[in-house]
Amino acid sequence: MILLRPLRLDDLDALLPLQREGSVAALSHVFPQDEHPFPTEEVRRRWVAELADARTACLAAVRSGELVGFAATRADELFHFGTAVSTWGSGVAGVVHDEVVGRLREQGHRRVWLRVFDENHRAIRFYQRRGWRRTDEVSWSLFPPHPVLRRFELDLV
Repeated sequence: MILLRPLRLDDLDALLPLQREGSVAALSHVFPQDEHPFPTEEVRRRWVAELADARTACLAAVRSGELVGFAATRADELFHFGTAVSTWGSGVAGVVHDEVVGRLREQGHRRVWLRVFDENHRAIRFYQRRGWRRTDEVSWSLFPPHPVLRRFELDLV
């Protein structure tokens, strides 16, 4: 059973290695680690700021007392989402996704959106299987080498 609860500052020591491992596994072709290693301290600073922002809902996915995933939403945007590499293919990500989307629906949102790297094929397949639609809107990552981020949308009605 997966419990989705508010993320806390004391979760960051477990979250950052989990997030790093997933990022490297899914995106090392986009962010070669010898040139663009995972920016652990910058990511930590961003999480600290997001945890302090009352507009942001930061969530921890916990199974048997262990952090296995995370998500963050702000208004109608899902802007962080990931699960431990050890859970990939197990259904954990689907359970967490559905719970987060359900919370957004309960907040009254009719359409939600997210951005995903154009080259993150695994994530794109995951989202498209759940009804997310690719749009033409793009932006670029703040992290070098600044790859393209694509907007996806999901209707909740």
